[in-house]
Amino acid sequence: MTAEERITRALREAFHPVRINVVDESHLHKGHAGHRPEGETHFRVKIASEAFAGRSRLEAHRMVNAALAAEFARGLHALAIETSVP
Repeated sequence: MTAEERITRALREAFHPVRINVVDESHLHKGHAGHRPEGETHFRVKIASEAFAGRSRLEAHRMVNAALAAEFARGLHALAIETSVP
């Protein structure tokens, strides 16, 4: 299973989103800190879930980061996050 698949699965399980888009942008970061030749280090996540209702943007981002703790431990270096409430 790829990192993209693991990230998508973890976020689906944690937030039951109505929309989710996970994109590996590692190729855009060659030569930057944390980049590995095999990729899977830099991702962009767009997620819409009722779980973010009443939360600040910072709180929602912290929720996403916490749900992906295992991926950060595996080498995920950077995550661009866009959260919304449907």
